[in-house]
Amino acid sequence: MANVAAKTREFRAEAKFQRTSPQKAKLVLDLIKGLRVEQAINTVHFNNKRIAPVVEKVLRSAIQNANYISQEQGLDVDVDNLYVKSAVANEGPRMKRIRPAPMGRAFRYQRRLAHIIVTVAEKGKSGAAAATAETAEAPKAKKAATKTAAKKAPAKKAAKKTATKKAAK
Repeated sequence: MANVAAKTREFRAEAKFQRTSPQKAKLVLDLIKGLRVEQAINTVHFNNKRIAPVVEKVLRSAIQNANYISQEQGLDVDVDNLYVKSAVANEGPRMKRIRPAPMGRAFRYQRRLAHIIVTVAEKGKSGAAAATAETAEAPKAKKAATKTAAKKAPAKKAAKKTATKKAAK
């Protein structure tokens, strides 16, 4: 069998230097990873986190990038069939600040910035890739079925032995 791998296009959008820590942005981004685009927009839209509107804006930008690039390059991309492939918040530069402290001293603290990257791709694009995935999973399922059957057989024999012992008494 020839291993034919059809490359699916990915479309991304970035929002750099956002005034939030990457840890807080990841809380929102983890909610939308792997979701269909429409469901991801609804999830982010009704989220109460402060960074949620920014994430929604980046997600919509990635969708528009997919639409624009598909029209420019003549690709057949179905916007309704897109899903969030990855959503990442990387750390940006830190702003060093000083807070007044007792007795004329100063405490330093850091304001963190985040770079938010959202990547969308089309789900189930090619039939060839789906067919290879099905053939790859078929032997695994068959092996799993034989293992479970092999495990159940000794249990039945043990049950028969106890039943014959009870009948003999």
